[in-house]
Amino acid sequence: MPPPFKVELFPHDPRWSERAGAEGDALAAILGSTLLTVHHVGSTAIPGISAKPILDLLPVVTNLSELDRRKSAIEALGYEWWGEYGLPGRRYCTKVDLDTGRRLVQLHCYVDGSSEIERHLAFRDYLRERPEIARAYDEEKARCQSLHPDDSHAYSDCKDAWIKKIEAEAMARYRS
Repeated sequence: MPPPFKVELFPHDPRWSERAGAEGDALAAILGSTLLTVHHVGSTAIPGISAKPILDLLPVVTNLSELDRRKSAIEALGYEWWGEYGLPGRRYCTKVDLDTGRRLVQLHCYVDGSSEIERHLAFRDYLRERPEIARAYDEEKARCQSLHPDDSHAYSDCKDAWIKKIEAEAMARYRS
């Protein structure tokens, strides 16, 4: 399990999108036809809100067994491989800055057709399309950071109920 870290929220940085694209290109170079696409999700993908400066990327692959066979290539890019990490059908990887120890990227890898892909994209797009809900999420994140400034795991748990409520709204809209 990755250890918890201090929760620091920064204003949206448009360079996050560029970094996400570069990271996706690096993954494409080593995964080839196993990789279908890489989605930029999470708070760094939502303009106008604060975020931990950690990219959440959602690589969509053709086959998890083939992805598993490429574990060493992913690790060679600087990622630590955590396996499913509590979510069946997912492969979770983290990348840290070797000089500072700060987390830079989190990969949430799923096979094409997983409902988890739809869930992540629905939430991201719902907040992108509704600035008032994005602002409310920003406020919830600030509240949780004030309660759990040094524990990223507790911070995530704090936001969970709010996220699940909005995810349900987002999924209903996404499917309609």
